[in-house]
Amino acid sequence: MANGKLPNYLASASPNPAANRAPWYKNTAQTYAGIFLWFVFWHEVPMGAGLGTGGHSASAGGTLAQGLGVAFFGLILAALVCHFLFYLVPGMLGMKTGLPLYIVGTSTYGATGGFLMPGFLMGLLQFGWLAVNAFFAGILLCAPFGYGFPSVPHAIVAAAWIALGAFMGLKGIKYVARVATFLPLIPLAILVILAVSTIGGLGSFDADNLVEATTVEVAVKGETVKAADPLTSWGVIALLCTYVVGFFATAGAVGVDLGMNNRNAKDVHLGGLAGVALATVVAGGLALLIVAGAYGSGKAGDGGVMQATGLMGNIMGTKTASIFWYLLAIAAFPAACFSSFIAANSFKTTLPKVNPWLSVGAGALLAFVLAVTGWAGNAIGMFQIIGASFGPVCGAMMADYLLAGRKWAGPRAGFNPAGWISWIIGFGVGAADFIPGLAGKVPCPPVAAFIVGFVLYLILAKVGLQSRTLQMPAAEASQGA
Repeated sequence: MANGKLPNYLASASPNPAANRAPWYKNTAQTYAGIFLWFVFWHEVPMGAGLGTGGHSASAGGTLAQGLGVAFFGLILAALVCHFLFYLVPGMLGMKTGLPLYIVGTSTYGATGGFLMPGFLMGLLQFGWLAVNAFFAGILLCAPFGYGFPSVPHAIVAAAWIALGAFMGLKGIKYVARVATFLPLIPLAILVILAVSTIGGLGSFDADNLVEATTVEVAVKGETVKAADPLTSWGVIALLCTYVVGFFATAGAVGVDLGMNNRNAKDVHLGGLAGVALATVVAGGLALLIVAGAYGSGKAGDGGVMQATGLMGNIMGTKTASIFWYLLAIAAFPAACFSSFIAANSFKTTLPKVNPWLSVGAGALLAFVLAVTGWAGNAIGMFQIIGASFGPVCGAMMADYLLAGRKWAGPRAGFNPAGWISWIIGFGVGAADFIPGLAGKVPCPPVAAFIVGFVLYLILAKVGLQSRTLQMPAAEASQGA
C-alpha cells in the first residue's frame, strides 16, 4: 500500500536521527534508576503485600520470612525478568526504528488499534501512578503532624499533590525535568544512611524471630485482621516477582521511547542492565537490609512494622525521620509530573478533539478517588493491575519482533487480531487474583500474563490472524530494510 494511504499520524512520523542520540549513561540508565529509587517502590519490598495501611505485612515476616538469601534471590530474578523480558525488546525496537511507542505499537495492535493499545491505555494507567504517588506522599507529609490515612489532612494533601502534578504535567514539565536528574540522589543517600545505621544488626537477624514479631493484628475498615502464616520460599520469590515486575511493566514498554535515543544495541543492553537490573537490586536490596538490620539490632521496636519508611523514626529518631519523609516526598514529585505529562501526551494523541485540560482533569479526578479511598495504598494490588495490563503487551511485542526477524514489522491495517486476542486473554490471566474462583491460582500473574501474550501471539500469527502490513518507507530505511 502506498505511503499516502497511511493514517496521518503514521505518514508524518519520522525517526529520531542519529545525531540526536546519546550514550546509555546519559539517558536510559539514569531514567530507569530514578524510577526504582522512588520510595514508593523500595519501601514496601520487605513487606511485599500490606496489611492495612500501617506498614505491616499481610503475611508474617513478609519477603524476609525465609531469610535474606531467599529474598535476594527473588529480587535478582525479578530484576532479570524485567530487563530481559519486559525491557529489552521494546528498547531494541526503539533503537532500530527511532520511533516512539505509540507508533511502534501499531505493528502489534494495528494502525487503528494502536491508538487505544498501548497509547490510550498507557495514558490511563498513568493516573493510577499519580494516585499511588499522591497517596504515599500524603502519608509522609502528614506523618510528622500525627495524621495518616484516612484523615482529612491526608485527603487535602493528596488532592493538592494530584492537582499540582497534573498542572505541571500539562504546562511546566520542562522546568521539573531540569532538576529531576538530581533528585533521585536524595532517596539513594537516605537508603545508604539507613543501611549504615542498621548494618550492625544483620549478624543477629533471625527470620524466625522476625516472623514472631510481625504476627500482628490490626484494624482494617473496622475489623480486626491478623497477619497470615509466613510465606514459603517459593511464595517469597513469586511475591517479589509479582511486586517488582508489576511495578515495572509500563516502564518496560516505555523502553521504546528511551531506546529511540540510544545509538546502538550495546547502549540498549547496558542501559537496561544498569538502570533496570542493577537499580532494582540496589534499591530493593538496601530496603531488605535496612529492615533485617533494624530487627536484628532491636531498633525496629515492637510494633511489627516492616515498611522501610515506617521504621525511620525508630532507626533515626522522630525529628530526623520527619526530615527524611519530607525529602522523599519532594524527590517523588517529579514522578507525579512525569506521569501526568505522559498521560497528557497520550490523550492529546488519542483524543485530539478533546481539550487536554478536560481529559487530564478527568484523569486527575479519578486519581483523587483512588487516593482518598485507599485503593492506591494497596501497592501490590495496583502493581498487579498494571502488570496484567502491560504483561501481555510486552509479550506480544516480543513475539512480533522475533517473527519479523528481530526488527519492527511496520504498521498493520486496522485492528490486528493477533495482538488484541492475545491481550484480552493475557489480561484475564494477569488479573486472575481479582476474579472470583481464580484468586491465588495463577503464580506470578504479571509474568504469566507476559507468557500468555507471547505464546498466543505466536500461535495466532502462524494461523494467519494478523492484518496486512502497511508500507512505511521512512521506518524501513531506519532499520536498514
